[in-house]
Amino acid sequence: MTRVGFLYPGHSAQDDYQAFAEMIGGGVELPVVHTLMREDAHRVDALLDVGGPDVLAEGADRLAEMGVDAAVWACTSGSFVFGWDGARDQVAGVRAHARAPASSTSFAFVHALRQLRVHDVAIAATYPDDVSAKFVEFLSAAGVNVVSLASHGVPTAAEVGVLEPDGVVDFVVSNDHSAATAVLVPDTALHSAALVEPLEALLGKPVLTANQVSVWEGLRLAGAARVEKGPGTLFRSGTDLVDTALHVH
Repeated sequence: MTRVGFLYPGHSAQDDYQAFAEMIGGGVELPVVHTLMREDAHRVDALLDVGGPDVLAEGADRLAEMGVDAAVWACTSGSFVFGWDGARDQVAGVRAHARAPASSTSFAFVHALRQLRVHDVAIAATYPDDVSAKFVEFLSAAGVNVVSLASHGVPTAAEVGVLEPDGVVDFVVSNDHSAATAVLVPDTALHSAALVEPLEALLGKPVLTANQVSVWEGLRLAGAARVEKGPGTLFRSGTDLVDTALHVH
């Protein structure tokens, strides 16, 4: 049994992880530990608090008690707002407390793009403009070229969690770009397990969602076999990264 643990702020789309586990099949457990969210707000100051070291240490200690094979801080905005170096420090803290290989959703996006050999991306983000811009900065530090950015402007994770699937599909499809070879949808508060395959069929290119890349990253770090059973081009590509320089262990 491979057990990958996720630190997840609040209660917006945590059921996505069970949905991914069911898609992947037997031999994989994806337990979620809910971390403290003092304020649910897509604002930089609130997100810095959500991803604070004290908050993550407490959750990672619980993952250690579960004996997880890998740990992922499953919050895109709560990792990229710290910048590249800050996000690496964040992951190091999770690794130390969880006593297992660790990463975060932000690094998972970068590693997934390396896996798919994708350089040019479009972003369809649920965040306000200023928060979305921080994600662009993070990706730029990894050498990713963002050809277009759309911000939905949803102020809270709770509101993202109840977005209608049809509306999400329309938002993502309408914000693709002809120069992009993949579309990124960066918010773990968004239910996406059932949307990856339909979106890829509509767009004809890889679509990477936050919960999807988080699960893939955790399984990769845990050395799980048969990860290709998950949804989307990413899972079908396997787990052997082209560029190992950006691994976060």
